[in-house]
Amino acid sequence: MFDMMKMLGKVKEVQAKVKEAQENLVNVTASGEAGGGMVKATVNGKKQVVELVIDDEIVKVEDKELMKDLIVAAVNKALEEVDVLAKEEIKKSTEDIMPNIPGLDFSNFA
Repeated sequence: MFDMMKMLGKVKEVQAKVKEAQENLVNVTASGEAGGGMVKATVNGKKQVVELVIDDEIVKVEDKELMKDLIVAAVNKALEEVDVLAKEEIKKSTEDIMPNIPGLDFSNFA
């Protein structure tokens, strides 16, 4: 027999685990580089830039456009990487209470 109360309890448990995992995403970081390491961006799982390192060689007025392009590229690479890591973190936090159902993504729940 289907136990609705048990099912609702599981849903609340999943919501709590996902919320906790999302709060911990501030501790998940990833970095991206561009221009052979001349620009390095580090972001956290909340998709916030937490560090930006720019090689002194590209800090010239005449290289301003290049520098902007490299910064954008480095940040985008870091964001792509942290997105993967954040999804893995959410999955880890819910795997003991929810089955692995392809396409089921809890990373947007809270």
